[in-house]
Amino acid sequence: MNEIKLNLGCGENRLPGYVNVDKYGEPDMRHDLEVFPWPWSDNSVSEIRLVHVLEHLGKETDVYFGIFKEMYRICRHCSQIFIVVPHFRHQYFYDDPTHVRVVTPLGLQLFSKKANKFWAEQGAANSPLGQYLDIDFELKKTIVKPSSDWYRLHPEKKIDSKLFQEESAIYNNLIEQYEMILEVIKDY
Repeated sequence: MNEIKLNLGCGENRLPGYVNVDKYGEPDMRHDLEVFPWPWSDNSVSEIRLVHVLEHLGKETDVYFGIFKEMYRICRHCSQIFIVVPHFRHQYFYDDPTHVRVVTPLGLQLFSKKANKFWAEQGAANSPLGQYLDIDFELKKTIVKPSSDWYRLHPEKKIDSKLFQEESAIYNNLIEQYEMILEVIKDY
């Protein structure tokens, strides 16, 4: 079986070995990611990259959910989805008028059936989106990238994680972006 790896919303950042997809420019394949269904077969994709893309998509909640349902449909079990987005409290997020959706690690965990079950058992109010939409993604990794403002305030090379979390919860512009990896879970 051929490996299909997608670089969705590639813009000018084309990657070798990927099908580079965008609504604009000169991609390998031109497609609007907010139009469904996507042009790939069920269980045909092994990897997706969404680098500074997801925050531009899904202003309407049903469209945002549709993007996750399509990723789930086209990906195979254990496929990896690499997501990079600006932090919602950084100037980079606010400066671009095409940013329509906040994307956070907890927001992505809402698409996990395992997390949905745990929260239900705890009586938590987290929206069980994995259950509602019958999709399942596990958040496998989150990297939080400190901004230049953080390093200006704290020039030491080693980051004090506790201080970083405390100050980022209070002040804007200390976290530049999130880098996250989702894994597709299909238990057939």
